[in-house]
Amino acid sequence: MHKQRLIDGWQHYTGGLGGVWEVWRSDKLNNHYNVPWQEVTLPHSYNAYDVMDPDRTYYQGQGWYRLKANIDNPYPGGRTLLHFEGAGQRTDVYVYTNKAGSHLGGYDEFTVDITDAAKEAAGMERYAGRVPIAICSDNSRDLETIPSDANDFHAYGGVYRYLNLVYVPAISIEQVQVTTEWTGVPEEAKAGRGPVKVRVNVSLYNPEQHQEELTVAVILRNPQGEEAGCATIHSKPWEGTQPIIEFELNDPDRWSTDTPNLYSVTVMLESAHGQTELSERFGFRTFEFVEHGPFLLNGERLLLRGTHRHEDYAGVGPAMTEAMIRKELQVIKDMGVNFIRLGHYQQSRIVLDLCDELGILAWEEIPWSRGGLGGEGYRQQCRDMLEAMITQHRNHPSIVLWGLGNENDWECDFDYFDQNEIRAFMKELHELSHRLDPSRLTAIRRCDFCKDIVDVYSPSIWAGWYRGIYTDYEESCKTAAADVRSFFHAEWGADNLATRHVETPYTGFASITGGAGKTDERDGDYLLVGGEPRVSRDGDWSETYFCEMIDWYLSAQERMDWLTGAAQWAFKDFATPVRPDSPIPYLNMKGVVERDLTKKDAYYVFQSYWAVTPMVHLAGQSMPVRWGAAGERKVVKAYSNCGSAELFLNGISQGTKRRDSNDFPAAGLRWEVQFAAGENRLSIVAERDGAVVRDELVFRYQTETWEEPAEVRLTAERQDKTGLYEVTVKAYDRHGVFCPDAAGFIRFGASGDGKLLDNLGTVRGSRLVQLASGRASIFVDPHGAPPPRIAVEEFFTAGGPASSLQQHKNTQGQISHTIVSAACDGMATVFATISASREGINGNEEGE
Repeated sequence: MHKQRLIDGWQHYTGGLGGVWEVWRSDKLNNHYNVPWQEVTLPHSYNAYDVMDPDRTYYQGQGWYRLKANIDNPYPGGRTLLHFEGAGQRTDVYVYTNKAGSHLGGYDEFTVDITDAAKEAAGMERYAGRVPIAICSDNSRDLETIPSDANDFHAYGGVYRYLNLVYVPAISIEQVQVTTEWTGVPEEAKAGRGPVKVRVNVSLYNPEQHQEELTVAVILRNPQGEEAGCATIHSKPWEGTQPIIEFELNDPDRWSTDTPNLYSVTVMLESAHGQTELSERFGFRTFEFVEHGPFLLNGERLLLRGTHRHEDYAGVGPAMTEAMIRKELQVIKDMGVNFIRLGHYQQSRIVLDLCDELGILAWEEIPWSRGGLGGEGYRQQCRDMLEAMITQHRNHPSIVLWGLGNENDWECDFDYFDQNEIRAFMKELHELSHRLDPSRLTAIRRCDFCKDIVDVYSPSIWAGWYRGIYTDYEESCKTAAADVRSFFHAEWGADNLATRHVETPYTGFASITGGAGKTDERDGDYLLVGGEPRVSRDGDWSETYFCEMIDWYLSAQERMDWLTGAAQWAFKDFATPVRPDSPIPYLNMKGVVERDLTKKDAYYVFQSYWAVTPMVHLAGQSMPVRWGAAGERKVVKAYSNCGSAELFLNGISQGTKRRDSNDFPAAGLRWEVQFAAGENRLSIVAERDGAVVRDELVFRYQTETWEEPAEVRLTAERQDKTGLYEVTVKAYDRHGVFCPDAAGFIRFGASGDGKLLDNLGTVRGSRLVQLASGRASIFVDPHGAPPPRIAVEEFFTAGGPASSLQQHKNTQGQISHTIVSAACDGMATVFATISASREGINGNEEGE
């Protein structure tokens, strides 16, 4: 088999065409029929930027790709294939104007055989032996398909995973599946010890039904790459997936989250048509969700310390390169994660490969999420996607759970909602999953009327965000776990705007009624208006609160010896169509890192509980100004996994503290100190197992009091390495005192040849963004003449600096205006307008 990624040479057009002939007709007619194609590389999504456009919803419709490919199949009579690792959401593949194949579904892999069409097209004189390939992606909404557009994520369009050109002989290996079975005494087998059988199952690709005899050789290799077994068979071609070889091993190296040992099998097939081979990796491990108890891996208790992942990244959307994915998964592992839920769809094979390599257990699911249950076509798509996910990813030892759905109690897509129908179909998927893969369990999140069907269930518990207060967390989990066989807590956290910090966060303790039965999210709780009091509506959306909440949760989880585990939602901020009113519009901001992997303080809170490598982090690294009265004692927190740490303020020791995870907050690593007015320097030293780690930060302590914001001031600072300018706006009151808690909206704009680095969904890459701790920034590319003019509009209430997002949105006040200026390269004019609310910017109604 010969395989290559088709990355370069592509052209793209966003929009609908009258037909595939419009892709090529300018090649023949050479006139005005041409459409504006742009050069792109794959992977690519035509929604890479518009999902974060604050002023309009993202495009859903057709997007076309074309390539004039060099096809040179080395096998006489061989097959030429296009292997898609994922494209969304409907895909039609053409060779010139001949339709070669179609696929429905944006997340599973599929292959299109272009052999015959490529031979025909290669003879066209105008293409000089190259083969014209056209691909139409379409993410138009259809209620009878999944996922629903009510979801908190985008149905992206484009060829947003790798596309491979594959040459194979006339008879080739289509798929290799490896199954393992422990055959020793039950006690040893349950712990993954003793003898084990390895069965190698193979399916063939033989579209012309050739019947020549095959020679099939299989080599088994251990984690060190050494041969652990080999066998050869001779056979006529077969149909379907058949077991062809079985090996026996005694006490193989086990796969675990600490020692992710991977074995491999290589299957080599030889016939009169040529030779091909395919390798697959796998691992030996056992797992168990103890009924009403913890999770066991290889017979030992393992607390699942998890997060979630969406395929979404600043500037590319889902079209992440392998390098981007590798970096992200390594940052996840470095946080101390040993479990990940891949929400809410089958993800790239690269992600699962990395979970195998890094030792991260996985829950992978199909995108039957919200909306209800459609007709037979809808249901067949669910079945097809479940079968594809299991057959394509079942060799990965990291996967322990197949997810059948998410929030299936959320009604909206149809004028009917039948719980009994949903139950019956959930049971059908559960049984299908076990037929396809008896070695793994099924799971869903938030559909209480189906919780008795699946093997593992996660209810909705959002203590301290959508409902209740965070001190209700442990009791809420106990109450929910008592009602199911196996409990796992998927999805918890809080939205937080990166770099927004407060001295005293809003917790809701004084105004929100607590209790274990009042922490479940309900439809509409994510909205910023209406409903009962909740932190998500009334809080400050600060990193400060987010860290405090995480700290409480993680401390509680360590004490819950019966807990299987939990997964924070979500590792990274991500784009969403249902949150236009976020501080960065259309962004779910629950990440512990930004959309470009910039770490927030929360990342280090997790490390302090989960990471093995010694670390220490002073809270508030992105808080350049703290405030309070002169002589007031202020709390300094540090997050560390070391046994003790010593703090220094302006070079003077403030004492050593011992770490105790039961001592909330910051596991006892907190100090009360007096800052000097003006600049202060904090440093900290911690030690673990002989390794010394340090951290420090410099900030200004502001003792001046301030009134409501009345003006903004702008600066433009050139970045020497990139040549970009960082344009920063800060808020001041009428006396010129900085307002460090100002949180109104800022709008950046540019004209001329300069360009904003915009629609990235980050605090320095969004033209409409709320102030974080009294400031906001954006990067500007000044290349071209003249440099850009940057317009900044800010929206404040007249009654003083608001203490929460909701106050900014609901309080009406007088509008004042001021003009200020700053310069980029000495020529760009920057000005600001101060107004009352975001509605003054867009003319939008609340919500969507």
